Amino acid sequence: MARSNARGDRTPVARHAPLPTRSAFSSFLRILGISLGVVLVSAIAVGAFIVVDLFNRAGQDAVVLEGAPEVDPPTIGAYPADKAFTILVVGTDECSAQTTALLKERCTEADSGILNDVNLLVHVSAEPRNVTVVSLPRDLMIPVPECTREDGSAASAMEKQSINSVFDHAGLSCVVKTVSTLADMPIEFAAKMSFDGVMAITDAIGGVEVCIAGDGIRDRHTGIDWPPGMREVSGYEALQFIRTRHGVGDESDLARISNQQQYMSRLAKKVLSSETLTDIPTVLRLAGAVADNIVPSESLNDPLRLAQIALALKDVRFSDFVFVQFPNVVDPDDENKVVPIWDSADALWTAIKSGEPLQLTGDVTTRRGVELVTPAPGEAPVEETPDPTSTEVPEVRTTLPPDISGQTLEQETCAVGNQR
Repeated sequence: MARSNARGDRTPVARHAPLPTRSAFSSFLRILGISLGVVLVSAIAVGAFIVVDLFNRAGQDAVVLEGAPEVDPPTIGAYPADKAFTILVVGTDECSAQTTALLKERCTEADSGILNDVNLLVHVSAEPRNVTVVSLPRDLMIPVPECTREDGSAASAMEKQSINSVFDHAGLSCVVKTVSTLADMPIEFAAKMSFDGVMAITDAIGGVEVCIAGDGIRDRHTGIDWPPGMREVSGYEALQFIRTRHGVGDESDLARISNQQQYMSRLAKKVLSSETLTDIPTVLRLAGAVADNIVPSESLNDPLRLAQIALALKDVRFSDFVFVQFPNVVDPDDENKVVPIWDSADALWTAIKSGEPLQLTGDVTTRRGVELVTPAPGEAPVEETPDPTSTEVPEVRTTLPPDISGQTLEQETCAVGNQR
C-alpha cells in the first residue's frame, strides 16, 4: 500500500531532479526592469505636471489683444516656417514688496501711475529666419489710437502722446495697438514684465556677464559704484545695470537704451547657447521664471507656443539677430521728449517687412552709451580674399539709414561708464 504524503496527495519531487532556480543575473534584470518602469512612469508624470503647471501659471491674467491677427493653435515643433511673427515685450515700472524694499524712494514716491518704460518690438521673419529687435524710446511722442480697456470702457485717441504713458492710459492691448499702428505691422503676441521679472530671469539663467568701459560706473540714483571690466550681474545687480542712466554715456534715456541692448545681446547669446539649451534644470528654471513673471497676451499663454518660438529662434545666425533703436530727434515742442524721424522710420519698417536680413550702417549708439569692442592688436581676424571664379550668389541684405543705431548679436559692446 502506498504511503500517503503527510502534506496531502501530491507526489513529492524526485530527489534526483534538481529544482529550477532563478540566476542572480535574471533576478537583477527583473528588478532593473521594474525600476526603469517606475522611473519612466514617474518621469512622464513629472513632465506632465510641469507642462500643466506652466500652462496654468503662464495663462493667468492673459490679455486679449484688440484687433490682433488670428493665429493657428500651437503644435509640437517650431513655428511654421513660412510665417513671420511679431512680439511686443513691454517692461513696466511696477514695484512689488521686494522691489520697493530695494528701490525705496523710486517706488514709494512714484505717483504717475504705471509706466511702460521699456518697449521692444521683436520681429522674426519667415525662414530663413532673421530677428530684429526695435527699442522704442520711453519719451517718444507719437499718435495713440482709440482703444478698448479690459473693463470694456473706451480710451480716447490722442494726437501726440509719450509712448510710456499708454499702459496707464489703457493697458497692454493699447500699447500693442499703438505700436502696431506706428509700424503698420500686425503684432500677434505680447508680454508685460515688471522689475521682478528682470531679476528672476537673470537669476534663472545663472547671471549675465556685461562689459564696463571708461572709468567704471558710479550712479547714486541706482546705487552703482562698479570698476571697469567684465562683471557678472544677476538679480538686483541686473536691474541696477539696465536702469542706470546717469552712469552711462551722456546720461540720456537714449544712451541707456544702447546699454540695455548690450545686456539683451549678452543675455540672448547665453540663452541660445548649446550649454543652456541642453541643461534641463536651467531650461526649467527659465521656463518657470517666465511663467511666473510675465503677463502674456492670450495668443502667447500656452507653453507649446513658447516652445514653438524658442525653436524658431535657436538656429538664427548671430549676424542676422539685430538690435536697433527707433530713429528719433529732439521734439521741437519739448526738449525732454523725442519724435520720430519719419523717413528713416519708414525705411526701417519696410526693411523689416521685406524679410531680408538687415545691414547696419550707423553707429552702435547715438549718445555714447556704449562702445564697440575691437580685437586687440594682432588678433584681428584675417579676411579671406574673394575667389573671382566663385559662382556663389552674394547674400542679399537690406541696408538701413545711418541715423539708425544698433548692433548685431555677433558684435560685442561695453558700457561707456560715468563717474557721477
